[in-house]
Amino acid sequence: MNRKQLFEIAETWFQQQSWKPFAFQKETWTAFLQGKHGLLNAPTGSGKTYALWFPIVLNYIKKHPDYKTRHKKGLKAIWITPLRALSQEIKQSAERITQDLDTQMTVGIRTGDTSTKERSRQKTNMPDLLITTPESLQLLLSSKGYEKVFKDCSAIVVDEWHELLGTKRGVQMELGLSRLKTICSHLRIWGISATIGNLEQAREVLLGPTSEALQNSILVKAKLNKKITVKSIIPEKMETFPWRGHLGLHLLEDVVPIINSSKTTLLFTNTRSQCEIWFQKILEKHPEYAGEMAMHHGSVNKETRIWVEQAIRNESLKAVVCTSSLDLGVDFAPVETVVQIGGPKGVARFLQRAGRSGHRPGEESVIHFLPTHAMELIEASAMQKAVKHEAVEDRIPYLNSYDVLLQYLTTLAVSDGFYPEEIYSEIKQTFCYQALSEDEWQWLLNFLVMGSQSLKTYDEYQKVEVEADGKFKVNNRGIAMRHRFQIGTIVGDAAISVRYQKGGYIGSIEEYFISKLSPGDVFTFAGRNLEFIRIKGMQAHVRNSTKRTNKVPSWMGGRLSFSAQMSELLRQELYTAELAISKQSNEIKSLSPMFTKQREESIVPRPEEFLIETFKTRDGYHHIFYPFEGRGVHEAMSSLLSYRISLLSPITCSLAFNDYGFEMLSDKPIDIQNVLDNDLFSTEYMLSDLQKSLNSNEMARRKFRDIAVISGMVFTGYPEKGVKMKHLQSSSQLLFDVFKDFEADNLLYRQAFTETFEHQLEEGRLRLALERIAKQEIVWKQCEKPTPFSFPIITDRLREKLSNEKLADRIKRMTKILMK
Repeated sequence: MNRKQLFEIAETWFQQQSWKPFAFQKETWTAFLQGKHGLLNAPTGSGKTYALWFPIVLNYIKKHPDYKTRHKKGLKAIWITPLRALSQEIKQSAERITQDLDTQMTVGIRTGDTSTKERSRQKTNMPDLLITTPESLQLLLSSKGYEKVFKDCSAIVVDEWHELLGTKRGVQMELGLSRLKTICSHLRIWGISATIGNLEQAREVLLGPTSEALQNSILVKAKLNKKITVKSIIPEKMETFPWRGHLGLHLLEDVVPIINSSKTTLLFTNTRSQCEIWFQKILEKHPEYAGEMAMHHGSVNKETRIWVEQAIRNESLKAVVCTSSLDLGVDFAPVETVVQIGGPKGVARFLQRAGRSGHRPGEESVIHFLPTHAMELIEASAMQKAVKHEAVEDRIPYLNSYDVLLQYLTTLAVSDGFYPEEIYSEIKQTFCYQALSEDEWQWLLNFLVMGSQSLKTYDEYQKVEVEADGKFKVNNRGIAMRHRFQIGTIVGDAAISVRYQKGGYIGSIEEYFISKLSPGDVFTFAGRNLEFIRIKGMQAHVRNSTKRTNKVPSWMGGRLSFSAQMSELLRQELYTAELAISKQSNEIKSLSPMFTKQREESIVPRPEEFLIETFKTRDGYHHIFYPFEGRGVHEAMSSLLSYRISLLSPITCSLAFNDYGFEMLSDKPIDIQNVLDNDLFSTEYMLSDLQKSLNSNEMARRKFRDIAVISGMVFTGYPEKGVKMKHLQSSSQLLFDVFKDFEADNLLYRQAFTETFEHQLEEGRLRLALERIAKQEIVWKQCEKPTPFSFPIITDRLREKLSNEKLADRIKRMTKILMK
């Protein structure tokens, strides 16, 4: 069959659905059928699934003209999805095509949710088209005889590649692909990605920077004019002294008409705790929504999440309060409106959420932005421009993740074993390990066979044996079983399952939150008020409670920081406050009372200015710096600066930071002139000063826990019998200390520091921020009292000490005094 005939089959199918294929879909079909690899850049809801399922099926038809009467069994294509929740949707799309075209092809799913019965059936009889996750793909590579299973596979599609890029799951994917390229002779690799800043690099990471696949590849862009409208909810009475979390709930009544005028509304919050609070408060004020409103976040149990997703599709829910758990791919046609509560911290995330509404090609997406404090209206204004110019962040890929590589090598050793020289040449072709040296490779092989230098006397670290012909293999069944249980790169804080005393499962909460509760304490979770009874094993037992509470679980992932792109946009937007009113956005205009008050005591900085404010309150001497770079960079910069100041004069100060700036609070004033004269914002010796200033050992130690788990040095326990987090912590700390004292060149130990500086403290961004400040004029304002800009940082510090009610009262009193 020639290409024209194959295209006719596809186009006829599209006509039967009353659709017309888009140009980007046809372009993808053509490239695929020509044997090319590629990356498809397309927004959600644009038909990207059909852009790649179709050519996979057409390719099969081309090779088997008698496909209607004879069926050749065996795996033909793999579709990788980062989220299990999406697998049902992807399967339905594939089945529509395979059944309508009478191909007899079977479609199967293999994820953590797949039953044992279904898995063993797949062992003997693989579906033609398999939908799976990065972790489940690695599990398949750990089974004996995997080469036979994969050898006829002609395509692998990695969906939502932008979500995997820049994470260790992405590295896991790079390694899996490096193996499949060798064992499948006719493999085509395709990625699907939403818009990111570094699309070209994304393709390079997917296919390998030096590979033939990259030479024979294409980047397809779906040019669909998707109209995105951002509508800010601007309060009638603007607060002059903003503080975090306060404004949001005050605007609750502005959200109600939005919910009432849409079929279905998704309300996105940034954190799970915020999600719980909003769900409770809306129901408290509007009990008529009971039964028509639900909540969705990653810690709610699976049954509830699936029920919510189904209810959105059936249009039986009016509103869903959710977190990023509904960010990706799930196709909800009835969703008309999206509300973003609080700044989304990144442009890509905001666009992704906006795209959830009007989720059909050609339909307009409407997103309402609800600020949780006045300063966030500057973010809202910046978002308007970002949407216009599609100014989206880069995703920075990992380099030299030794822990993921050790896990992968153990996976190969557990299945059929591997020969180092063959695997080394495959690994060198990946982006992550392109610079892996022979010495490092030898170190990793030694580590597999005998543990590191300082551990070689302990049997438990000697996992892999070298056979007579040089093959590396795991022959111990216990080691193999433990390894399969632990495949994966997502290491969270230990999750404790929350259950009713009588056994009903509600969801999971991180151990560190539960550890702070005493029996009888009441907290809000999964939309209910629960009384904590006791901890038993890895379970927290609770009962329903009628008591009111302001305790809401917080999750460690809850503190998102600005992306570099977002910080840049925010600064540009802030600078417009000094322009003529005609050149300002509505959001900036609405903030004029705040800016006026700010100018009374201080200034609103211009592009060439860097602002420092100092004043005294009963808490002590406040020194506030405004780089507008996001909390990640501010955490590092404040530590660096306070360390350098302490070298000039011994002074102790406590640090606080938010996305706009950071504060040093001390019991005596810091001589700011001295700071400026000594050029303390210099980038010279930055890294060594940063290491001394932060307890970088402590931060690296926390990172090392994850590295120890991923590399398999520490076992997290069997399902339902998890190892307690404190035991994990102590065993990984023990190893960390051994390496620190006896083996400082240990690659995993070094990796912990690299990741701390590059990923957590964003050392590269810190350097750029300091270089920018060096070029600016530094304006130091000695104020009489706190300013509107400093207010959110000061009040955040009080939050640690006071309950919500008391905090609101205290802030009311402070504001009254400041407004005089």
